[in-house]
Amino acid sequence: MAKLSDWLSDLSYETIHGDISSSIVNEVVFDSRKATHETLFVCMKGANVDSHEFIPDVISKGCTSIIIEEDISSLPVDINEINEDIVLVKVDSSREALAKVSAARFDHPSEKLTVIGITGTKGKTTTAHMIQQILEYSGKKTGCIGTTGVEYCGNHIPTKNTTPESYDLQRYFSDMVEAGCQYVVMEASSQAFKLHRVDAITFDFGIFTNIEPDHIGPNEHKDFEEYKFFKSCIFKQSKVGIINLDADYSEELISGSPCKMFTYAINKKADFMAANITPVNSSDFVGVDFQVLGHTELDVSLSLPGKYNVYNAMAAISCLTLAGIDRTSVLHALRRVQVDGRTEVAFKNSKMSVLVDYAHNEMAMENLLGTLREYKPKRLVVVFGCGGNRSKDRRFGMGKAAAEFADLSILTADNSRFEETEDIINDIKSTLVPAGGVFVEIPDRREAIEYAMTNAQAGDMIAVIGKGHEDYQEVKGVRTHFLDREVIEETAKKYNL
Repeated sequence: MAKLSDWLSDLSYETIHGDISSSIVNEVVFDSRKATHETLFVCMKGANVDSHEFIPDVISKGCTSIIIEEDISSLPVDINEINEDIVLVKVDSSREALAKVSAARFDHPSEKLTVIGITGTKGKTTTAHMIQQILEYSGKKTGCIGTTGVEYCGNHIPTKNTTPESYDLQRYFSDMVEAGCQYVVMEASSQAFKLHRVDAITFDFGIFTNIEPDHIGPNEHKDFEEYKFFKSCIFKQSKVGIINLDADYSEELISGSPCKMFTYAINKKADFMAANITPVNSSDFVGVDFQVLGHTELDVSLSLPGKYNVYNAMAAISCLTLAGIDRTSVLHALRRVQVDGRTEVAFKNSKMSVLVDYAHNEMAMENLLGTLREYKPKRLVVVFGCGGNRSKDRRFGMGKAAAEFADLSILTADNSRFEETEDIINDIKSTLVPAGGVFVEIPDRREAIEYAMTNAQAGDMIAVIGKGHEDYQEVKGVRTHFLDREVIEETAKKYNL
């Protein structure tokens, strides 16, 4: 049990009704169905639902503590007619209030952890997992929150959003503290800053990987300037900022930052610089070797291919060097790091390399296949489809990219949803064929992967893309288990590859 006044201590608010000093609470809820006696209900306005509408319902369930952001005149109750024991508290932002009362409800768990936040258009997931794996190797129990879910101490919890709602974040932090975690590394999306999900968090280190136009449209960001602004907010909540100096707008973001800043780069003079980048493709290793110069000097072997993964590794190296993690742990972990569905080497033998990646649009596909071209494969084979009930522009773009970069495209199913796989493949072919792309059609994704691997030529690189870490296929509203990596492993075993 707690006093409501204690949970509100970090908020500016106005008591509209009732006596706040006598209000006792034991839980925070923002779903009216969970409201009960001694819960604090936070009313929020969403894209489709305004939960202020449910105030009469939560009162009928015995809830006596309610946070609102609407004017009294807009409420679906007459405050002169409700019981005197009901407390209504008005704030400017209910989402900010949810973040702060949730932190108080769990006794401010992020203050008991070293919190590393990562934002950027690309590279968040890979960088987060690099940092987590380095810290774990160095003996630090570490949690990770992001696109692939919540992970800590052997637990894995799927999540809907890259950055969960503020209440859930605080709950995960609390669970991590209880499990003995010392660090948490988390992806911080632009939406997380816009929707106040991370308001009650101070990042010990805030990392900015890069920025490109993305997430602009209804229910996201109105334009690129807004997107850039919310990305930059990470530095307002960080003790130390770390930024990719080669990224667009980096100088602007550095000049506007209120925290101490460090930089990393490949092309510019920075605090941490990568040099002598060399692709490596041996019988048991696909990755890249490079040197780190400047603030620290290291010779790194990274078990993920490509220049963009060098950038991700530089973010991790910069952060953990500043955090005082020993270089042995950094080097050992990077030599062995794997990230589910992110340029993940799922199978390797003397004949072929098979990688899984989440690339599911033209830009990501170009980056991935262009990177794999640097390894001079005998053939670059790409297995892919596109999601149904999504923009057809993605299909057209991926068809063009396949024609330009791949020697062979194997067109197959992704999450076809309520469309026919053959119709999606035809859309891809509409740009692939005129551009001269070589292809085969195998709608069944398992059969497509088997075909690619059993018909491989010595020196081939096979990229199975689009789904990455996803462990399902969705068809006609039904999800069935399907994980590219598992199918690749099963194929290798089935055919003794």
